[in-house]
Amino acid sequence: MHPLLRYTLDLFESLGSAPPAKTAPPKLPARAPRRAAKPDVSKAPSDKAPIAGPSEETVFAHPQATRSLRLQGVQVAFSVVRARRRSIGMRIGPDGLSVRAPRWTSLLEIDQVLLARAQWIVRKLQESRERHTHLQQTRIDWCDAAVFPYLGGLLRLRLDPSHGFSAVGAALAEAQGGQDGPLLRELRIALPVDASAAQIRDATQAWLMRQAQALFEERLNHFAPQLQVRWTRLSLSNADKRWGSAKSDGSIRLNWRLMHFELPVIDYVVAHELSHLRVMNHSPHFWQTVGSVMPDYPQRREKLKDPTAPLW
Repeated sequence: MHPLLRYTLDLFESLGSAPPAKTAPPKLPARAPRRAAKPDVSKAPSDKAPIAGPSEETVFAHPQATRSLRLQGVQVAFSVVRARRRSIGMRIGPDGLSVRAPRWTSLLEIDQVLLARAQWIVRKLQESRERHTHLQQTRIDWCDAAVFPYLGGLLRLRLDPSHGFSAVGAALAEAQGGQDGPLLRELRIALPVDASAAQIRDATQAWLMRQAQALFEERLNHFAPQLQVRWTRLSLSNADKRWGSAKSDGSIRLNWRLMHFELPVIDYVVAHELSHLRVMNHSPHFWQTVGSVMPDYPQRREKLKDPTAPLW
């Protein structure tokens, strides 16, 4: 065969030969069928979110809390109430922080207002908690030998079933103090030794209210001529935070629990309410009227802020 023809055949045989076999890639394990992704539904924030979870330590929590925010390094859970009003209002009481806001106000705006007042809010919450703790400590355990403040001193209860006290149900007596303490006045109540706490409390309150009615009338008659006013009617109140009130018709309301304070403090409240019969506001003229009969009224008024009156 011609050499050129052989070369051509060799070339074509070489090109037409099958390529070397390739190694097959390893088979991958079968994958689980992929679940369809749930759509991401964005919800508008509600007043009931978010609340601090169990892993977060809530320092101040309102019993009706619907939202929580970290203020000054402490967690504050507060209630949000929608109302017909134009601005955001805050109230701090024994239960904690409550917020009242217009219906159109967003939660982000509420949070911004609270963050701006964070220092004031935390300080007031702490003061409220301390005051509540102190009041709880002054709660009276109504039983024989219970002690409570009376006109700036201390009064001890004694159950005396042998005495009828038919006229008033209770009577004051002097008690000799021993080595455990000073002399204490005793209030002897005509109740059996197994009387319930409610019976003892009610009998004591009835006696205190009778004493308050008589004492308040005496002090009103003492200061009214000095202030050149005339009061017409006295009634007793049991308000938690208000010690007295006056109306332009001359009627006066005084809290019977003032009997826990010393007489100068009671006189301040009496003079304060009588002064309202001349000036029905708290203008400088009003305070000048109070000061005309009681120059040291600021010191007496300050003592009312000391929560010495026990819880009933």
